Amino acid sequence: MSDGPVGDETRRQKRMPGGLTLRALAPNAITSAALCCGLTGIRFAIEGEWEKSVMAVILAGVLDGIDGRIARLLKAQSRFGAELDSLADAISFGVAPALIVFLWSLKDVPRLGWFAALAFAICMALRLARFNARIDMPDEPRKQAGFLTGVPAPVGAGLAFLPIYLWIASGGDASGDPIFRDPRIVGVWLAFNAFLLISAIPTLSWKSLRPRRSVRLELIALFGIVFAALLSEPWFTLVGICVAYLILIPIGLVMYARVRRPRGARLSEARGEAGE
Repeated sequence: MSDGPVGDETRRQKRMPGGLTLRALAPNAITSAALCCGLTGIRFAIEGEWEKSVMAVILAGVLDGIDGRIARLLKAQSRFGAELDSLADAISFGVAPALIVFLWSLKDVPRLGWFAALAFAICMALRLARFNARIDMPDEPRKQAGFLTGVPAPVGAGLAFLPIYLWIASGGDASGDPIFRDPRIVGVWLAFNAFLLISAIPTLSWKSLRPRRSVRLELIALFGIVFAALLSEPWFTLVGICVAYLILIPIGLVMYARVRRPRGARLSEARGEAGE
């Protein structure tokens, strides 16, 4: 015998969860903190505090690298978290760098400068949309080989700031080299980074980097030295990191070509056997 509408409602309430657990909230809270860092970077740029604005976006990148790993560690992945992370990345690594660079240099040529800033922000959104569309595609060839497609969002934001790093390292407002703040050069550089974001260039990921055992201790020491350099000479170190990453792009192309050839041969053989 049915208990009626009241009994059905009571059973539904018992089945409903009491709320999100702290384990599920932790990675989303870190993502929200990254979003706040990106927005705060815009505020610092409006006030002309360029070093703080850049550091705020870099901090957003550090938090963005942490939240996903914590979610996997706590087994708290969710569709909500993935959507929040994508929206936060679009603002922190697309909108914020575009506005910071525009206010720092490109406002001197407002029409062309604004188009360069728009191109960067739009390409960042397109890259994130492409990533979300392919996130459930395990057969994506670059993903199978352990490579990324295009430059990752946090890296793209960091590369966009390269002229600011150089300008601050050369003296900043007091004696900074004006060539680094030239809106024509900065605009071309920002547009180039926009292209890297949406390009199909295979770029190295942590999965594709497999150092030999004989050099692992040296790499650990290198990471320690780089961290110490970031504390003592942050701007020169950031310039060096950007240059090193740009050098790794053609290296990634060569490595992917080597991986792709045997994969293509195996795929052709499999198709031939299936045809027989």
